[in-house]
Amino acid sequence: MLPSPGKMTIGAGSEVDAAVARAYEKARLRMSLVHDALIDRSNTRDNTPAFCEIGFRPGRGATLHVMLKGGGSDNASRVVMLPPAAGRAGIEEAVLACVCEKASSACPPLIIGIGIGATFDKVGSLAKKALLRDVATSAKQPEVAAFEKELLEKINSTGIGPAGLGGATTALAVHINTAPCHIAALPLAINMGCSAMRSASVEFIEERFDAV
Repeated sequence: MLPSPGKMTIGAGSEVDAAVARAYEKARLRMSLVHDALIDRSNTRDNTPAFCEIGFRPGRGATLHVMLKGGGSDNASRVVMLPPAAGRAGIEEAVLACVCEKASSACPPLIIGIGIGATFDKVGSLAKKALLRDVATSAKQPEVAAFEKELLEKINSTGIGPAGLGGATTALAVHINTAPCHIAALPLAINMGCSAMRSASVEFIEERFDAV
């Protein structure tokens, strides 16, 4: 659940966790969550607690985003704190290096979410939220959209191809989210989305009725 902007909480609360557990049991999906990354790596058996990010936005209602994402594609992802002087060329170099090193293990053809800006702890969220965008759309800012197109062409020119077996389609889309950042920083996150990317978004509209 990834509304934007927001505050990350690990463990969504009883109602969300119960819904996640029911969904995974009913659909017979793979159980892939451990109790604790360090001290107890036994399986929770129901994919809870859910990883949630909750944020506020102007207006009424809410948007719920749900993403099912495998560990393999996250393992192929990267956060890099570049010096500001690296600029656009440094971002491109870091993205292509990550793709060349990791893409074949992330089940290509990929959707690649890129976050640029914010802080060390926020830039990964920017990249993951970029994966929620429809692959048929581009960034709203023309300069960012042009950079997405340029990166996609260069990524596909690597020849890694579907399943890493070679070909002209290593990625289906590159999505970039940008944000302000400190003058001394250039945070970059590259989040791989595999060929089985699954996400859905639902709008909840609040209706109000005036008393008669």
